[in-house]
Amino acid sequence: MENNYKTNHLKGIVFMLLASLSFSISDTFIKYAVKQTGSDLSLFNIIFVRGIFTSLLILISIFFFGKINLKKLFNDKRSYMRGAFEVMAAFCFLSSLILMPMADVYSLLNTAPLIITATGAIFLKEQVGMRRWTAVILGFIGVLIVINPGNLKFGYFFILPIMTAIFLTLRDVVTKGYKDSSNSLEIIFITSLLVTIAFGMTSIFFPFHIDYNIIFYISFSSIALTLAYLFSVLTILSAPISLTSSVRYSVIVFGIVLGYVFFNEVPSMNMIVGAIIISLSGLFVIKRQKELGKIN
Repeated sequence: MENNYKTNHLKGIVFMLLASLSFSISDTFIKYAVKQTGSDLSLFNIIFVRGIFTSLLILISIFFFGKINLKKLFNDKRSYMRGAFEVMAAFCFLSSLILMPMADVYSLLNTAPLIITATGAIFLKEQVGMRRWTAVILGFIGVLIVINPGNLKFGYFFILPIMTAIFLTLRDVVTKGYKDSSNSLEIIFITSLLVTIAFGMTSIFFPFHIDYNIIFYISFSSIALTLAYLFSVLTILSAPISLTSSVRYSVIVFGIVLGYVFFNEVPSMNMIVGAIIISLSGLFVIKRQKELGKIN
């Protein structure tokens, strides 16, 4: 029995690594496609097209892996609430991805555990001890080191990934209401569909012609994104969140490597030091949440 637990935990860690890698690859192809067009405003059209591809692939996955409950799929209000927060997170994240180095975006995005702890203590009156408050404060010091207020190289765009983390926190609060992990793909499908519709409506105001070579990059991004979603679901089914959450920080490493290879983005010392502090603070908060029974 113990060996089975160890095997499942190892699978969960591997699936989370694959999910993080797939997400970063998908983001890389999108950023590369936008840069190839020569206009940042092409982002809305590109995400709209990718959304169509991704939604279809997820729908196929639902039919392949299990039965689909159309009534349940479109009548659950929580799916739309989750999707709404995902849409706002997508706008902030993808905009920051185009405007900032990938590693910086991922580093600031991983402030989510710190934001969850701080907002829980301030707004929900949750008991947070001195050690977790210290970790939260150190984490936000790491944020200051990454953005380097004395030399705002990217202006105030640093707000976008932090806003993304806030919206993702709200999304996860809504997601906690789901008891059955088997409907994860259905939840993801609704999310993908709403993001596609939102970017499609926005693209009306920023019309842009997409060449066939751009479709190639969008297709690969769509495949990588679908795989990332599938790996995320397999992660949830294989191992406790408390075990796999720490592996999410691997996306920073993937961001550094892919950002350098594709966009010649050389991470600054501020980014590296700040990312280490944010990661260590986040890992400590996750560890304490597990010890206190707040996560499984």
